[in-house]
Amino acid sequence: MLPFLTQIRFEDATHEYTELTKKLVKGIENLSRLREEDIEIGVTPREVVYQEDKVKLYRFKSVVKQPLSIPVLIVYALVNRPFMVDLQENRSLVANLLKLGLDIYLIDWGYPTRADRWLTLDDYINGYINNCVDFIRAKHDLDKINLLGICQGGTFSLCYSSIYPEKVKNLIVMVAPIDFQQTDALLNMRGGCTLGSEAIDVDLMVKALGNVPGDFLNLEFLMLKPHQLGIQKYLDFPEIVNSEDKLLNFLRMEKWIFDSPDQAGEAYCQFFKDFYQQNKLIEGKVIIGDKPVMLANITMPVLNLYAEKDHLVPPASSLALAKYVRAHDYTVQSFPVGHIGMYVSGKVQRDLPPVIANWLQARAT
Repeated sequence: MLPFLTQIRFEDATHEYTELTKKLVKGIENLSRLREEDIEIGVTPREVVYQEDKVKLYRFKSVVKQPLSIPVLIVYALVNRPFMVDLQENRSLVANLLKLGLDIYLIDWGYPTRADRWLTLDDYINGYINNCVDFIRAKHDLDKINLLGICQGGTFSLCYSSIYPEKVKNLIVMVAPIDFQQTDALLNMRGGCTLGSEAIDVDLMVKALGNVPGDFLNLEFLMLKPHQLGIQKYLDFPEIVNSEDKLLNFLRMEKWIFDSPDQAGEAYCQFFKDFYQQNKLIEGKVIIGDKPVMLANITMPVLNLYAEKDHLVPPASSLALAKYVRAHDYTVQSFPVGHIGMYVSGKVQRDLPPVIANWLQARAT
């Protein structure tokens, strides 16, 4: 008999099989009770206050009598849906910021179709973001508003604040890539930093596909950590499914992960080449429409939030911002989590919202 087989006692194997069966039966019962609305994300009450093409601007319902007079516009990435910031009632950056007295707006980019194939970064930044900012400024009779950009939305917010500094009172960027050619960034391996700029012919890809499929991008992100993100979490499923709360958390995350909009081909092509492959942002060579992006134009107060264990946007990429902006009021704050942990970690959701709210309130006048 093989040596390792002698270590398995029949009684132990029977016990483990029985326990696993009990968990699976309990899990089936939990699954059978769930309804579609039980795994909804984006739970905080909100209304559409402005719409242009497929883009919607939401305003969340205030929960305090007198919110901060200068509202906050959240700009999320084009990849995935923006409601990771409002995943569920007890894990919602939006809900926690509302409780602390902030007035929150959020841009929802929608789902690009073939009709949006030729949308450019100019359309997104000088068009949609600028129009949303102008709407909020007019509604509140303000010259400037606060901007909170997350991930790629943080990069967009930097570009916007560089072009329109007169419209941004305070700028917050969260897990935002700045220097795109840090060698420890896994995403850079597909952008050309490690393999050479010829690694991916993005022009050919967009020419062939038109829009870049969301499923393609999703698979790309999952393959950065294939064991952890593609195998291990499903091996752990029998433990998760046994608990209704853990099961709901798991399903909400799965729903968000696989709800991946396609990317407008032209905008994706420009972002991939100018930022990932050629790292033009820190060199002052990005042109959005006919407007140059110069990070030195950013002189308003800046709060830079990053995740210490981020495998998508490594700390060095975010921390590089300090070298290029000219903000005299510059604050940096880290959290001991990964990229997704900035949204879903219970500890971060306890600590992060007060950091943002207190920083803004101190600069409200």
